[in-house]
Amino acid sequence: MKLTPVLAVEKIEPSLSFWVDRMGFEKTVEVPGDDGASFVILVKGGAELMIQTAKSIEVDEPKFAFDPKSRITALFIEVDDFADILKRLEGYSMAMPQRDTFYGMREVGVFDPFGNIVIFATQL
Repeated sequence: MKLTPVLAVEKIEPSLSFWVDRMGFEKTVEVPGDDGASFVILVKGGAELMIQTAKSIEVDEPKFAFDPKSRITALFIEVDDFADILKRLEGYSMAMPQRDTFYGMREVGVFDPFGNIVIFATQL
């Protein structure tokens, strides 16, 4: 089984500045839309993330249409190199400062450009 999260956003480009420029993902697929990209696939290591505009979701399958501000996704991303994540997040607003949890994880949390919760974690 493969699980790939899909983030719904208003525009793709602000998300690329976070996921590609800051976090080091590579864009492998881009589907053009009327006003910029409408869908992208990003990869890094064994991770894959899809990002799609709310407008293109509505066109593709109206039953799944929604206001991206009304549904927020939370991603929990376990990483091998936590120091690299902290370096990549330098200067970025932290929603949850670094903490060590009772369940044995070191975590830090941010909001992506469209308010999705992203928690990066490593095992202690």
